[in-house]
Amino acid sequence: MNPQHRNLGPSEAAAHLGVSTKALRLYEQRGMISPGRSAAGWRLYSPEDLDRITEILSLRRLGLSLMQVARALDGDPHALDSGLAAHEDQLRLQLSQTETALMKLRRLRDDLRQGISPSASALQSALGQDSNPTVGFELPWPWGGEWFELRDIRALNFITGPLGSGKTRFAQRLAAELPGGVFVRLDRVITDIACDEDAAFAARVHNTLCWLEEEGATITDALRALVMALEADASAILVIDMVEEGLCDATQRALIARLRVRTRQKRRLFLMTRSSAILDLDLVGPEEAVIICPANHSPPFRVDIHPGGHGYEAAATCLATPEVRARTSSIIAINGRN
Repeated sequence: MNPQHRNLGPSEAAAHLGVSTKALRLYEQRGMISPGRSAAGWRLYSPEDLDRITEILSLRRLGLSLMQVARALDGDPHALDSGLAAHEDQLRLQLSQTETALMKLRRLRDDLRQGISPSASALQSALGQDSNPTVGFELPWPWGGEWFELRDIRALNFITGPLGSGKTRFAQRLAAELPGGVFVRLDRVITDIACDEDAAFAARVHNTLCWLEEEGATITDALRALVMALEADASAILVIDMVEEGLCDATQRALIARLRVRTRQKRRLFLMTRSSAILDLDLVGPEEAVIICPANHSPPFRVDIHPGGHGYEAAATCLATPEVRARTSSIIAINGRN
């Protein structure tokens, strides 16, 4: 029977829609859907529920916060307009990139007509093969100089590992070797730009903070400093030290939701984290990757994101809820942060 014509349990509904069961529960908690119940008390999603969730997912893909989604579902045209405007900007960017690629191809064809063969680098550039950077370097101490190489860099990359694994030194070296890489320290100072001196920058910071607040974040100095770092330079590849630093559970969840929206614009980010609110292994998508620095100082590697996959269980044991992280912060300080 077609799934659209019968009631589905949570796992079936999530698989049919391509989302997690956690997302379904979140939409229910926010009052956007109200699934029925079986005689045994299990949630059942009707065809109408599935249509409603599909609409929610479409609005989320436009970059709307959960509050904006709720308003749009209630018929507020202003809530939807901000998402459509952002999508229009993204399409304009894609159009500009396509026009640039066409110009490169036309130049190559003109050269060929004159008997000039393109260089390998010019051909790669024309085909867009230089848009995804690769990086390779010798690992710093506490490793023994082993070679590390990262290809097919995803839009959103998480770096995790247990205490003493060397992940901070790894992240610093990675930032230094990445084309356009910038390491964002815990103080979040990477720019001298002041909001009162750059109106466009101030507007970006303000809009992002408003989005996060609507998503449930608490606006603090720590969050504001992080947002300023994120909005300062859209072309840089940021490697952010312990992204959850100073942020509560709800703020962390709002932040990662925002970053997932941002990375659809193909800006690449590396987030150091040991928080399960930032890195929920059940929610890692196809444009995301997890790199783990093992406890035994063997070289870092990319985790296979499925139960039983290479490094999956090791990564899971590195993560803790924000509450647990807060309780153990003094222990981390005594043992040294890395």
